This record gives sequence, structure tokens and C-alpha cells, in this order.
Amino acid sequence: MKQIGHKIQSGLSTRWGFFLFAVALFWLKTIYAYQTKFNLGVKGGMQAFLMTINPIPTTLLLFGIALFMNGRKSYITLIIIDLITSTWLFANILYYREFSDFLTFNLMKGSGAVSNNLGKSIAGIIEYSDFLVFADVLLLIILLATKLVKIDHRVFMKRNAFAITGLAVVLFGANLGIAEADRSGLLTRTFDNNYIVKYLGMNAYTVYDGVKTTKNNAIKANADSSSMSSVLKYMKDNRVSPNVEYTGVAKGKNVFVIHLESFQQFLIDYKWDGQEVTPNINKLYHDQNTLSFDNFFNQVGQGKTADAELMLENSLFGLPEGAAMVTQGTTNTFQAAPSILDQRGYTTASFHGDVPSFWNRDNTYKSWGYDYFFSSQYFKEGKGYNVGYGLKDKIFMKDSAQYIEQLPQPFYAKLITVTNHYPYLLDKQNQSIAKTDTGDDTVDGYVQTAKYLDQSIGEFLAWLQKTGLDKNSMLVLYGDHYGISGNHKKAVAKLLNMDKFTDFDNAQFQKVPFMVHMDGLKGGINHTYGGEIDVLPTLLNLLGVKNDDTIQFGSDLLAPNRNQTVAFRNGDFVTPEYTKVGSTYYDTTNGKALTNLTAAQKKQLAAIGEHVTEELSLSDKVITGDLLRFYTPQGFKKPDKSKISYKVKDAKAKLKDSNSKTSVIQQNNGKSMMDLYETDAPELK
Repeated sequence: MKQIGHKIQSGLSTRWGFFLFAVALFWLKTIYAYQTKFNLGVKGGMQAFLMTINPIPTTLLLFGIALFMNGRKSYITLIIIDLITSTWLFANILYYREFSDFLTFNLMKGSGAVSNNLGKSIAGIIEYSDFLVFADVLLLIILLATKLVKIDHRVFMKRNAFAITGLAVVLFGANLGIAEADRSGLLTRTFDNNYIVKYLGMNAYTVYDGVKTTKNNAIKANADSSSMSSVLKYMKDNRVSPNVEYTGVAKGKNVFVIHLESFQQFLIDYKWDGQEVTPNINKLYHDQNTLSFDNFFNQVGQGKTADAELMLENSLFGLPEGAAMVTQGTTNTFQAAPSILDQRGYTTASFHGDVPSFWNRDNTYKSWGYDYFFSSQYFKEGKGYNVGYGLKDKIFMKDSAQYIEQLPQPFYAKLITVTNHYPYLLDKQNQSIAKTDTGDDTVDGYVQTAKYLDQSIGEFLAWLQKTGLDKNSMLVLYGDHYGISGNHKKAVAKLLNMDKFTDFDNAQFQKVPFMVHMDGLKGGINHTYGGEIDVLPTLLNLLGVKNDDTIQFGSDLLAPNRNQTVAFRNGDFVTPEYTKVGSTYYDTTNGKALTNLTAAQKKQLAAIGEHVTEELSLSDKVITGDLLRFYTPQGFKKPDKSKISYKVKDAKAKLKDSNSKTSVIQQNNGKSMMDLYETDAPELK
């Protein structure tokens, strides 16, 4: 045994031995991460084989750089490369755990716009086992520091180093060829980064994303007016006439859009601890004056909330990587809801209790044409007022009311709540319901913050009634994205009292609330399948706004002959008949996987898949090419950003100087109606 140990030690004390040992350790820990930290959806022997071998080519290539050096420099270089790639793997593990996707260059480019207040989230995401990805680096350092492995100072032949590089290239080429044979168009048609990683590996995905990012930047520089032809043809072929019964029923009304952070459809009528979690929202959902949609899906990608806002107010999909608000929000031309309504006499304002730079809102909102952006700069700070991503909802809603009553009517006001945001933390004095008992810390606090959000909505609605704003306003509530990701299947199954939580169940779990309430509105629960991409055309029809020549990828949710295909950002989809998750198709009516497709089904599913691919691709083309600069709908005017200021001093002066007789305050003889706002927020007592 002692002799065997001596031979191993002698072998590791050679350049070849140490190099191959480092490669083997990195390969093993990468496979460990693939199988325990990610949900790559590996199916079949070929995918399993490719996932197993794909770390080898790029590891040989990267670690092989150290072989071109000699002595101590070679070993230090190898360990530095190992540390950098391990850190990248670690970062992706953390990101994937909550976002079910991998980091991209666009996302990192915009990290400054989303990095604040993330400390609590990261602390809640990390697991001790995550640090095992650094175990090989630590082991190599220990072996060298203790001189159990000695540095080989002999000159390493350059031809051998080149041979390793050549072998890495050949192996990667073989890997890519087999992968392309198993999934045609892997690098050209995919909308799901999981496929790139499971077929080609993490490092190859990084290179792929970098190339794609560079290519997209070039697309914008090279785009011209002719690039719009395919988009216009798609609009002509797919535009659906709105529901004439509802056309203009809300014309001239104020519009409140309330963004329900991380709020999922299952919370409607959900009970825990012997009580309704969201009684106020439930009441509104079932009101006879409310149009409610029970098959409405979030369609966000990496941009999460930013993607939801983009779809809601532009009817454009978020990008496959990063957030368009961050990467294109400052410079692109948009034809968004605030601009459209502003040109029809509306005052437009967005309210958010966090810093204005979050998701680059302070720049993007100018491109969208918002007159006002009331961010954290406009609100008072106090002990316990904030929770992670901004003002607690009860405080935020009350403080927003002081500016709402000053807005000239009609107005379009969007209020973005934040308390029901991961990691669902709420101080004890604000808790009014017990945590659920799934045993998953991410899941169990969800009902507490959801109930707090619901209470804040109830207080705000009560104020609207007292001021009379409820009589001349249309209220829109929507959930922006899932609150609990598909990586918590066991906990969700227990939460929903299910035996198991499948991939099909997770697709259906992406439903979020969407409801439109207005006095006299012909309401009811509508079962049509739709998503956030459909909100803008639906609202514009209700408001009586002409909308037959715009570039919008959604359709009026109330239109009788609309296409009910709901496209997800990764290319999956849901229709009333079929659900696609990865490479598996399900019967939407019963959740059963379709294993023996008929020729007719194959043809139908192929047509749906092509439609989804086309609309996602064309939407991406509009954004990455900034194509709206080449097309202007009749009567539309691009907002003049030089005349828009979100500085507190400027906004307050503008409100004061408007001399509008239509604001709530002016209609109340110049007297504020904030004394009518009641809240039980303990921080304000």
C-alpha cells in the first residue's frame, strides 16, 4: 500500500500527472454540479452521454494554457484558471437556483441596475454544499503547499502542449457534431440555455453567449428600415380584431395598474391557518364588475419583473438573455402605453418604492414616455420602513396616494409593490398568518408576505372609494411572475396537497392573476388562454384607443377569434389542448404526456412550434435592431426625453404649476384627502 501511495505521489509530481489530476477533479465536480445543482432535463442515453463528456474538451483547452509555461508559473496559472472557472460555476449555481437559467453577458452588463438589496436573497440562496465546487482548487493548493506534490521544473515540450490544445479542439468538434445530430439547430434556434449546457457544457455556453451578445450588438448597428418587412408581414397575418362589445367602455377613465409582485394564481381563494390568504384580492376577483382571467400566464425570461413591465406596456417579449430595460431601455425607440395615452390627454406616472436606477427604470421610463416617476426619492424614510427591495407595501401605497391626488385627470398610474418579493421576509409585527409547513424556507414565508400585500391593496381600495376615484377609474391588477420556482417541487406539492409536482404542473403553475375592475363593467371569469403579452391591446380596446397599425405581438384577450397559444421565453408553450415542456408534449386537459403522436398531432404541434419561434424571433428582432425607429403608427409622436425630468424638485414644481382643475385635490377645493387614508402599518403609529 505504501508503495502504491509513493507511485501516486511520484506521478502527481510530474507536469503530466498534476495536469491530468486537475482536469479529472474539475470534470468530476462539474458532473456533480450538473446532476445536483441544475435541472437540465436530460432524457435518453445520448443526452446523458454528452452531458458526461462535455466538460472534458473545454477543461483540456483552458487548463492546457498552463502547459505552455514552465516551473512555478505553470502551476500558479493552472490554479488561477481553475479558480476562475470554479467561481463562474458557483455563480451560475446561485443564479440558477432561483431563476432556473444561467448567467449571461447582458445580465452582467446590467448588474449595476439590479444589484442593490440582493444581499438577503443571496444569503437565502446559498447552501453549504455549493462550496464543494471549490474543493478541487483547495486540494491542489494544499498538495503543493505541503509539498506532498512537488513542482516539476523540467521543460515541458511545446509540441505536447499544442497536442493537448489540438485534442481539445477535436474532442469539442466531435461533441458538437454529435449534439447537432441529436438536436438539429442547437446553436441557431434554441431559446433555452439548458440545452446548450447539457449538450456542450458550461464553458461552451459562456463562449456561445458572448458570441451571441456581440452578434446582437452588430445587428442593431446594421439594421435599417427594410428590416421591418418581416415584422409588418407578421402583424398583417396575425392581427385580430378586438371585441367590439367592450370597445371604449372605459374611455376617459383613470387607469390604475397594480403590479402584484411574485403573485401566483393559486393564491386566489387559497386558505391557510384557517383563513383566506388574500381576501381583498379574492373579493375583487369574484366581483360582478371585474373581468378575471383564470388561464393567464407570466411569460418572463431572465428579466423577471422588467420583462413583465416590457410586455405589459409594449406588447414585446423580453429578451432570451438579460433584460431589455437594462440593455436597450435607454437608447431604443418604444411605442409604449404611457406615450400612447399621454398623446390622448392622460397624465402618466409610475410609482416604485426603491431607487430609480433599479432595472434602469429612470432611463427606460423616459423612453416609454412617463411624465412622472415617483421612486424612493419621493417617499419618507423611517425605521423599519423598508424590506429588501423598497418600501413596505402598506407604507408605499399610502405615500403614493399623496401624489395620486395631485395628478391631473384622466391619469394612467402604475404602482409596483415589492413586499411579496423573494426571500419573503416580514418582521413579526406585520405577520398576520402563520407560515406554511412544507419545511422549505423559500416557500413557507410566501403566504405571510402575500397576505401583507393583500392587506395593503385593501387599504388602498378603501381610500379610492372614500375619495370617489373608484367611480371614474379602471383598476388593473396583475401578477408579474412566479413567486416559487420549479426547483421547489416537493414543497409545492405539499403546499398544493398534491402527490407530486411534475414538469406539466410547473408549466400550469406559471399562471398569475389578471383582472380588470370598473363600475358597470360586464365582468365574470374568462377562461381564454393568454399572457402578459396580451395586456396592452386588451386595455387599449377598453379605453377606445385605435390600435390597428401598431407593432404589438399580443391580442385583445376578449377577442372571440384570437389565437390562444401562450409562448414562453424558452420556446415552450401552452394552449387549451397542448402543453410543451422541453421536448415533451402533454394533453393540457389531463396533464398526460403524449407518447404516440398521430400524424395530425405532429403537424399541428409543428405549426404551433413554428408560430412560437416566429413571434419570439421577430420580437427579439424589433428590440435588438431597435426597429421601431423605422416605423411610426399613424398619429404617434415619439416622447421628447429632453423635456422629461424625474428630479423631485422638478416634478413637484410641475405638479404645482399645472393648475389643473381636474386633480382630486382641486376638485376638493384645494384640500388634500389624505386624512381619509387609513392604514394599520405599525411603523406609522
